[in-house]
Amino acid sequence: MSAPPTRLVDVADPATYRPAPGSIPESPGVYRFRDEHGRVIYVGKAKHLRQRLNSYFADFSALHPRTQTMVRTAARVDWTVVATEVEALQLEYSWIKEFDPRFNVRYRDDKSYPYLAVTLDEDFPRVMVMRGARRKGVRYFGPYSHAWAIRETVDQLLRVFPVRTCSAGVFKRQHQLGRPCLLGDIGKCSAPCVGRVSPEEHRLLAEDFCDFMAGHTTRFIKRLERDMREAAAAQEYERAARLRDDIRALERALEKQAVVLPDSTDCDMIAFAEDELEAAVQVFYVRGGRIRGQRGWVVDKVADVTTADLVEHFLIQIYSESESVPREVLVPALPPDEEAMTELLSEQRGGPVRLRVPQRGDKKALLETVARNAHEALKLHKTRRTSDLTTRSRALQEIQDALELDEAPLRIESYDVSNLQGTNVVASMVVFEDGLARKGEYRRFTIKAVEGQDDVRSIHEVITRRFKRYLAETEKTGELDHLGDAADLEEGAHQPIDPETGRPRKFAYPPNLVLVDGGPPQVAAAQRALDELGVDDIAVCGIAKRLEELWLPGEADPVVLPRNSEGMFLVQRIRDEAHRFAITFHRQRRSKSMTMSELDNVPGLGPARRAALLKHFGSLKRLKDATPEQVAEVPGIGMRSAEGIVAALHGAGVPPGRPGAGGGDGGGIGAGVDGEHRGRRS
Repeated sequence: MSAPPTRLVDVADPATYRPAPGSIPESPGVYRFRDEHGRVIYVGKAKHLRQRLNSYFADFSALHPRTQTMVRTAARVDWTVVATEVEALQLEYSWIKEFDPRFNVRYRDDKSYPYLAVTLDEDFPRVMVMRGARRKGVRYFGPYSHAWAIRETVDQLLRVFPVRTCSAGVFKRQHQLGRPCLLGDIGKCSAPCVGRVSPEEHRLLAEDFCDFMAGHTTRFIKRLERDMREAAAAQEYERAARLRDDIRALERALEKQAVVLPDSTDCDMIAFAEDELEAAVQVFYVRGGRIRGQRGWVVDKVADVTTADLVEHFLIQIYSESESVPREVLVPALPPDEEAMTELLSEQRGGPVRLRVPQRGDKKALLETVARNAHEALKLHKTRRTSDLTTRSRALQEIQDALELDEAPLRIESYDVSNLQGTNVVASMVVFEDGLARKGEYRRFTIKAVEGQDDVRSIHEVITRRFKRYLAETEKTGELDHLGDAADLEEGAHQPIDPETGRPRKFAYPPNLVLVDGGPPQVAAAQRALDELGVDDIAVCGIAKRLEELWLPGEADPVVLPRNSEGMFLVQRIRDEAHRFAITFHRQRRSKSMTMSELDNVPGLGPARRAALLKHFGSLKRLKDATPEQVAEVPGIGMRSAEGIVAALHGAGVPPGRPGAGGGDGGGIGAGVDGEHRGRRS
């Protein structure tokens, strides 16, 4: 069960446990914030303990809202002095692992990744797929995204390196029977269970297998090619054909591992995708210039953390207990204590390690690919949380309880406003029913009555227009029916048909909750619009971006849903979808306005002849300086049309709302069109 929503006023005063002046040492160390029950809620490290801890108490209002929540939740703070920054990093990781503080970043796998493992600690090493904790004496390759990818690779390599793959039970049974299994009969196992090879020979096969997987591929292929040529020269054609097939098997195995960097490159490439609540991290493991594996984690951002902080926490948690630290680690941002982190990783590896942010070239391009994978992983993680019926029901119940609604908000409409410095102002409306997006009922609005950047008045206009049409249709038909302007309907959306008019109906029923992107001013504007229209049975709330708090009309304090609650994730996803939809429409409008010119307003002048005119004169300015005779020289333009073009360009100008006529070479690149979706009304 999730914790109940809280009001921001229910918090403690940090001054009650602030350390006495001069009592905090001025040396490196690690500190712990504890709550009233003595539980550790946050662990941090510092080069200078006094400066760091004083920053939490000196100017409380300057702290990030999440940090304010942490400091208010705590009841006391203690610290431990260490000698170096590296020791501080190590102790911080140990305490985070021991206490699992709620306000610290903790990475968790979004799934259990399979590895290709070779059990070199056994008398007869075995190749197998393994998950979970690592075992000493086992050589690991990967991780891989899917187990079948490992099995396909192993199946190709067993032709050349016939290493045992059977379990201990099968190995013992075949040894007792005195005959090999099927893989031994078809040549994909050297059958050590019946003594076809000695333990030493089988171990050499396993070590060669490991060398090939580690990237030392060239010498094996060259050796097989040399043996194939020698067999062909000795007219041993069957053996030469088998060697040829072995070479092809190795090449097919290599094809599954894309070559992305030079053969000598060994590095881990780390990228993040994050929002206000969560972050996803993806790692590509590059060995020998090839991508050998991929892995992902998701983390809750329960404190004020930057990308550099996320990188630091990730490096500590992932590499502190790992033996496979590469020579180079590529990251999107360097950690705050780069030197200490580099020294810690070098100690762990037993050799130099370089932390770097690639600026250009193949490594930067590959890191961008890793970042795209992280964005997809974060999107998939959020989608999974909303796809389950039980999860959605719990989310709607939590929202109902938090906002004190009479019933669960089965239909939620969310509104967002988008503009660029007050130009091309648009708004979006997205609809979620039962926690799922209903994209066929999304709407887009062009703001008409508001000039410049004014989100409050824009929200008021959109809510007014949307529910004014709703009331008009209700009065006409006697049914509850949602409406927006005819031009607000998204192109291609499927809508129910009105049996009387034969036209698409705009909505089926009213929302239980109107969600606006913003704080008290936007919420007040939405509520005022509903009050002016006499709509009193629809709840309104807003979601602010900073602390993800929910604002209700007329309330002095926001409602804060628990950060890990399903209700919080659903509200955030609805808000993000409204923002995405608004941004998409705004970009379309801006792109369209930037490609308009005064020629668009000349009657009878189509796209082909506009293009011919601009191609002939080179620019709109030269065209405006031309005489009708010169315009008539353009193929397809007669004298009568030329006179009309010149008159239009030098006459009354362009209609209000169209790009202006004072253009210069660009000729009338301006802001927007009057009204909504003019192109669809023609």
